[in-house]
Amino acid sequence: MTEAITVYITTENLEEARRIAEAVVRDRLAACANILGEITSFYHWNDAVENSTETAVIFKTRKALFGALEQRIRELHSYDCPCIVAWEIADGHTPYLDWLAAETKP
Repeated sequence: MTEAITVYITTENLEEARRIAEAVVRDRLAACANILGEITSFYHWNDAVENSTETAVIFKTRKALFGALEQRIRELHSYDCPCIVAWEIADGHTPYLDWLAAETKP
């Protein structure tokens, strides 16, 4: 078991994804950000089924940093209610997980 997590978000576009990813990694709230690219999202909003093109991002970080990471993303994000969800990493390549821990805030 590890304290590593992945955090998944969606953004309005690639520009916003890059801006958020760069800030979060620079602030050492995540060791890495992967911008997955354009996705199509379907969701309920204001009593209707909507769909839009968004950009997905996955951050690799530590569970202890989730609160600060969420706050920073919310500060930078254009949505009123952004998708920010986390999954625990049950196991992984030990040298990679050690790197992740070393590259994030203590």
